[in-house]
Amino acid sequence: MKSLPQTDDTLLIRTDFSDQTAWQALHTAITTPNEDDFIANVHIVDEAAYRDLTPEQVISLAPARGFLLIVADKTALTTPEMPLLAVLPHEEGDDELEQEHGKLRVIAEELWSIENNISLANMDWEEFVDAADDDGVFRGF
Repeated sequence: MKSLPQTDDTLLIRTDFSDQTAWQALHTAITTPNEDDFIANVHIVDEAAYRDLTPEQVISLAPARGFLLIVADKTALTTPEMPLLAVLPHEEGDDELEQEHGKLRVIAEELWSIENNISLANMDWEEFVDAADDDGVFRGF
C-alpha cells in the first residue's frame, strides 16, 4: 500500500466508506469555519485504498512520526457528534512511548481546536486528553 501524502497540513484519512451521505456531512462539518472563523487545516485523504485501516496501519503509512493524524473511521461516520479519532504518533526512538500512541476522539466541530493548537505547539496533547469527557471524547473547553 502506498504511503500517505507529504503535506504541510494535518492529514485526515477516511477509512470508512459505508455511508456517502454521512461522509458528506462530516466533510462539511470539518471544512466550515466556526463562528469565530477557526477551521482545521487538514489535507483530506479520501481514497478507497485506505478502507478499513486500523490506526496503527495509518501510522505506519504516515510520511513522518510526531505529527497529528486524524482518522474518519466507522465511529466518526455513524455517531451523531461525528467523533473523529485524533492520533499523535510518538517519534521513533522514543523507547518509553514507542508502542503507545496518543489517541483521542474529538467531535467534528471541535477538530479545529486540537488541530490548530497541536500543529502550532500552542498547547500540549495532555491538555486535550485532560479536557476530554469521561467517555474519552473531547468536546471543547
